[in-house]
Amino acid sequence: MIICCGEALIDMVPEKNAAGRDVYAPCPGGSPYNTAIAAGRLLGEKNGVPRTAFLARLSKDFFGRQLIGHLESSGVSTALVTLSNQTTTLAFVKLEEGKEPSYIFYTEGAADRSLVPSDLPALALSETDCVQFGSISMTMESSASTIERFVLGESSRENGPVISFDPNIRPMMIQDRAAYLERFEKWAACSDIVKISSVDFDFIYPEEGLEKSVEKILALGPRLAAVTLGSGGAIAVRRRKEGGVVRASAPVLELPVIDTIGAGDTFHGALLSWLEINGRMSRKALSCLDEADMRSALVFANKAASIVCSRKGANPPGLAEMDLV
Repeated sequence: MIICCGEALIDMVPEKNAAGRDVYAPCPGGSPYNTAIAAGRLLGEKNGVPRTAFLARLSKDFFGRQLIGHLESSGVSTALVTLSNQTTTLAFVKLEEGKEPSYIFYTEGAADRSLVPSDLPALALSETDCVQFGSISMTMESSASTIERFVLGESSRENGPVISFDPNIRPMMIQDRAAYLERFEKWAACSDIVKISSVDFDFIYPEEGLEKSVEKILALGPRLAAVTLGSGGAIAVRRRKEGGVVRASAPVLELPVIDTIGAGDTFHGALLSWLEINGRMSRKALSCLDEADMRSALVFANKAASIVCSRKGANPPGLAEMDLV
């Protein structure tokens, strides 16, 4: 099973009304949430049990119910969700042609930022193959410290799950860049996979360039770095135990682009799904990935992300839809 943990919110996505003015449609979102949706749709169930779960604190309000319903209809278990009387986070999205989406977040007192240690599973999860985390949940307390406690604990377990981290940085949510960078490197160091975008690197290591930034990430300890490059596709780099790296790349699909909301999250969910489907979701297996494996994983992940970009909003494909493209 893959457990995704972090924020779940409502993206208020702009649409033009008959008068040409922006109106906003409420859509389920949040980076780890979208990753869970993507993995849930691609992995489905095994022996009647979902192969993906979402760990978070969610509101009992009608937006919270919308978030829960979307998880369950996408094949994601909500057994690890704690329900609260707090409100749901709202994210207003601005879309501009040729640019990354920009966001304004309304999080004060919201349920998903208020995850506490008592919301975490009481026992080690022996059936868990992977724990995925990241994004704005790691910029808000008490969620950041609670998720950190969870992933550090799982990372330290012998034969524990693969830890996969996506910073998915939103600079407006970071008050102290130096403090965030220190914690970022701590989280990367405890992870087996770091999925990161070239835009994230612009914030984290602005003077280093792509190649040196990847080297710095791998030097922290992860076995694999997967870097999304927008329309330039993606690369994956694995460090060898004896030194040196294995490297692979893959292009995006040539599909029409409607918007890019959820593209990176879907890429991450599809990458993890490929590893799970192909029996590569373990620390040992990750350390043995060859170039062909990595390229196949990137092709699969890029296909899912390209399909999302051809649709409005974060609407990841299932396996049957992947086979049609």
